[in-house]
Amino acid sequence: MQNVHARAHKVKLAVFDVDGVLTDGTLYLADNGDEMKAFNSLDGHGMRMLRESGVELAIITGRTSRIVGLRAKNLGIELVYQGVEDKARAFAELLATRRLDAAQTSYMGDDVIDLPVMIRCGLALSVPEAPLFVRQHVHYVSRASGGRGAVREVCEMIMHAQGTLEQKLQTYLK
Repeated sequence: MQNVHARAHKVKLAVFDVDGVLTDGTLYLADNGDEMKAFNSLDGHGMRMLRESGVELAIITGRTSRIVGLRAKNLGIELVYQGVEDKARAFAELLATRRLDAAQTSYMGDDVIDLPVMIRCGLALSVPEAPLFVRQHVHYVSRASGGRGAVREVCEMIMHAQGTLEQKLQTYLK
């Protein structure tokens, strides 16, 4: 865990996959082709707290969905890459545009398509539902499930490592 704490301390950009991470991975498709996803409000507030603590947020997802754009806007996330076939290339673009080293980033994913980013970022995170092969290549597997508090857990872990969590939590007691 000490290695995870040291890695989390360096994070300036936290990147998240959507399906299986920000959601439980279930895709709801209507007859007319509309897609619906269920997002966890605790995860969302964790992302807001992390952003407010000075860590920038980004989304890289293989699917394209209008609802993801709406959720990102709601959370104040401007860096949204949808319909990405090559996540490593999108990640490299993010690093270049933000002028960051990979060690200054975290990435949370849940499947093999996420591995090209996970093996490059400074802090690789996953969920317990991820295949064993994926879990074997990350630094930390959340206790909470995807779409059920996993994102909140890692947001608070990063904030704790950076010394910003307690101060933020105290603002809610005033």
